[in-house]
Amino acid sequence: MNNLLDRFLGYVEIDTQSDSDTGLTPSTPGQMVFAEFLADELQSIGLSDVEVDNNGYVMATLPATTDDDVPVIGFIAHMDTSPDFSGRHVKPCVIANYQGGDIVLNKDKEIVLTVSDFPEVEKYIGQDLVVTDGTTLLGADDKAGVAEIVTAMEYLLAHPEVKHGKIRICFTPDEEIGAGADHFDVKKFGAEFAYTMDGSELGELEFENFNAAYAKLTINGRMVHPGYAKRKMRNSIRIANQIMTMLPRHETPEHTESYEGFYHLMSFNGDVEKTEMMYIIRDFKRDRFEDRKKELEHLIRKVNSEYGEGTADIEMKDQYYNMREKVEPVMYVVDFAKQAMEEIGIEPNVKPIRGGTDGARLSYMGLPTPNIFAGGHNFHGRFEFVPVQSMIKATEVIVKISELVAKK
Repeated sequence: MNNLLDRFLGYVEIDTQSDSDTGLTPSTPGQMVFAEFLADELQSIGLSDVEVDNNGYVMATLPATTDDDVPVIGFIAHMDTSPDFSGRHVKPCVIANYQGGDIVLNKDKEIVLTVSDFPEVEKYIGQDLVVTDGTTLLGADDKAGVAEIVTAMEYLLAHPEVKHGKIRICFTPDEEIGAGADHFDVKKFGAEFAYTMDGSELGELEFENFNAAYAKLTINGRMVHPGYAKRKMRNSIRIANQIMTMLPRHETPEHTESYEGFYHLMSFNGDVEKTEMMYIIRDFKRDRFEDRKKELEHLIRKVNSEYGEGTADIEMKDQYYNMREKVEPVMYVVDFAKQAMEEIGIEPNVKPIRGGTDGARLSYMGLPTPNIFAGGHNFHGRFEFVPVQSMIKATEVIVKISELVAKK
């Protein structure tokens, strides 16, 4: 496990921020740079069948160390970082033996990770934390997962006495923009089941996630000189605001938790003539998810009835569904992960993902794929951090799962 931290620190310095506007796969050139880097590394540590395809997917094989009939399993992580916050020129800093209290990330810019805002940091007193310099995200989402998988494979290669079946690994591009499974070749991957290493804090184990959709609302207005606008002007900004206020006030991300769903306004751009709003829609229950979509469509019809047909338009697309439906019939996959955690002294924290992973879509593509913690906190922003000891434990979980599957 000695190479884990150095490996992670090197990974986060590679800019792999994804971009939904390019229409490419991978969406940014840095991801292909990272993919080629990883392929070289996997070959150097001794994995076989290492390849990078034209879409930037990295796959490799760890051969079995047992002749028994053992299911082929997989471990998956994504290479890109979120477009929500800068991932360029990441300068990670290691806080050795953290003793509690606020952490000054950037003295010159007065950027401080405070205990009052992020009390969970004091769970890790006495541990080593990797933080940012306050000007970028860190990239533990999901380069911690990548580092853990590579390190676990390296460990298993160095310890052939640990019996395991054939293991497949894959590193995907563009997960953060919802495209991580778009070109994933499940048949070529060839695993019976897999795990994404893309969760947050120590012990997290997730096999259910949001059903997800996005909605683009377009409001068409009509500009007339405001001094002579009575009964003529149609202000698209005001109409858009009317739609916003017709949605339930407290069914938003900042007011919900656990299994509660929401509508989230992602962007709002407009003038009198035209306004565009981007929403994401989330819910764990499929029927409630469908009801939320119908409610938005109902509001569009209501606006058109009041202001005239064509005033408002909606474009809506499903993104992914709750993997629980596909994982429940094979719950032994989750049980392997729970047992692995317990055997290395971790209390499993089985909880729903208030988001999605590549595994959510892969589970509907025939590859049941629960999600396991990678160790990080405060993803997608300047206050992201990861305890080194949590990364070590995640690596040990990968090794232990591989061992347990071979014993069954």
